[in-house]
Amino acid sequence: MSFEAWTIFALFWIVFVTTPGPNAVNCITNGMTLGFRRSLWAVAAILTQASLFLILSAAGVTALIAASPDAFQVAKFVGAGFLIYLGVRGWIMARRPIVAAEPDGRSIYWRAFAIATINPKSVAGYLAAFSQFVQPDVPIWGQMWVIFPTALALTALSYMSYTALGAGLGRAALGAVFNVWLRRILASCFIVYGVLLGSAATPGRA
Repeated sequence: MSFEAWTIFALFWIVFVTTPGPNAVNCITNGMTLGFRRSLWAVAAILTQASLFLILSAAGVTALIAASPDAFQVAKFVGAGFLIYLGVRGWIMARRPIVAAEPDGRSIYWRAFAIATINPKSVAGYLAAFSQFVQPDVPIWGQMWVIFPTALALTALSYMSYTALGAGLGRAALGAVFNVWLRRILASCFIVYGVLLGSAATPGRA
């Protein structure tokens, strides 16, 4: 990959991972309720998902999934239902005080991994990256040595920043009413993302 191609890819990836979506909302929520250090489990899960999607994209599997309308339809509705569930649950829990007990790192990790995997941006973003920026005349796995660390470093920086933002909000002297409504706004974002994902057009269908 040439330096020019790498620069264009890096700029694309910055936009891709900094545009607010379910991952960002989850990181902010975790930062508010769990603090920065504990919430890094979620960032680790996002990086795991990113690594898997990068490998699958390079192997062409995500293109195969996107080309199968039935498989995409099932995955789309499952993901939409999960996001809506998280939003409704978050809205209901917003009035409850934040529990100070040590959270289970595994539950934080797997929740974040599930959110990252059904993120409606994921398939489109990774397919765009590999269809636009990978050079067809150069072996793909050789290019991965450049793409992989660039994508993961930018992804980590983005979602650690969202987590730090949430932790800062959690430490701020927020009034009880404002705190409840902020948590409800974040919960509503999950519901909106779920509805948008469920109503999104399926490849191969009119």
